[in-house]
Amino acid sequence: MANINIRLITKQQQYAVPDYPLSVFTSITTNELNNLVNELIKESRQLDKEIDFDFLISSQFLRTTLSEHISEKGLSTEQVIDIEYIEKHQPPKPQDCLIHDDWVSAVAVCDKWILSGCYDNTLHIWTSKAKHQLVIPGHRSVVKAIAWVSLDETNARFISASHDQTAMIWDWNIKANTVECVHICRGHERGLQAIGLNHDKSIMATGSWDTMLKIWSTSLENEIEDSEPNPKKIKLDYGKTRLPKRTMKGHKESISGITWSDKTEIITSSWDHTIKIWDSELGGIKHEIMGDKSFFDIDYSELSRTAITASADKHVRLYDPRSTEGEVVKAMFTSHTQWVQTVRWSTIDDHLFLSGACDNELKLWDTRSPKAPLFDLSGHEDKVFCCSWSNPKIIVSGGADNTVRIFTSKQFVH
Repeated sequence: MANINIRLITKQQQYAVPDYPLSVFTSITTNELNNLVNELIKESRQLDKEIDFDFLISSQFLRTTLSEHISEKGLSTEQVIDIEYIEKHQPPKPQDCLIHDDWVSAVAVCDKWILSGCYDNTLHIWTSKAKHQLVIPGHRSVVKAIAWVSLDETNARFISASHDQTAMIWDWNIKANTVECVHICRGHERGLQAIGLNHDKSIMATGSWDTMLKIWSTSLENEIEDSEPNPKKIKLDYGKTRLPKRTMKGHKESISGITWSDKTEIITSSWDHTIKIWDSELGGIKHEIMGDKSFFDIDYSELSRTAITASADKHVRLYDPRSTEGEVVKAMFTSHTQWVQTVRWSTIDDHLFLSGACDNELKLWDTRSPKAPLFDLSGHEDKVFCCSWSNPKIIVSGGADNTVRIFTSKQFVH
């Protein structure tokens, strides 16, 4: 049996061991490496309990034997192989199940509040402890996307987008627990599918089945003068109706996802098999990425400066939208067995993200482990349509089983 020299290294100093080379069998597995590290830690310091570790070689988790990983990565067995070990994440724990009257098509979390949008045209506000706070009627069709704009102790503002061709801006008086629609954004000619807010949440982009990307202000002041001309002569009641600041054309089918990558740059995904990168100020397309199948969602991480997509070919892909050399697809994550509907990055870890699909599964991934998710977050009994991880302590998902599921993810908070 062949031997190889390895060096065990870690950034978690409480678990550091001497970093001299060790000779091990090439057939060593993660379990055996785990035992080895724990023995070495016990020799050098007091440790009350066994720690479970994950192992990284060339920035990818070891999921096979060492020899298989080395051969797949094309590493030389003549050199000392650096193996980084990190404490293994514990699985998020399932908490509560929020029952709705119809499919849940959108979820958004802000602090301790959960906002959900439903196929019965309603919005709901819940606490993260599963207390139902408010039901909000107003839309005349399915609510497809929602987003929080602002929140303080007494007031909150959020936005909902619907197949009734409107986006509504709402103000919620938290103390009185009353909500008012302060603006109705009109201008799309078919149902809305997606919302994306810029970094300071002063501007919103919406995408629709009419293939248009529209830009709006989210402020309370009415800005009719600053809007596009109104060729369709949309009936304006100057208190409520808001017109878009700009309309951008380019997609050939419905826009399914919107995410901002900097102050003026928007990335959209579409059923037309493309991802487009737009300049919101100049109003044009800067770049286009072609795919093989329809895209259903996209999210951008400011931490890793990369985007992930949900697609009809069952895969999640990681893109570097600014890549000028080689392939823009940096990794592909394969585990779902049906269309992937929703993807969301962790807001505090540049490696972690969620994906939800029509196979009823919500999965938690690490970009360093493309062949298998870290965890399957089971619970949904039908298709998963939406998820949110904007509060690092809780993971929330909604779907066709009429529920929102809550998982605690405190161990992912550094």
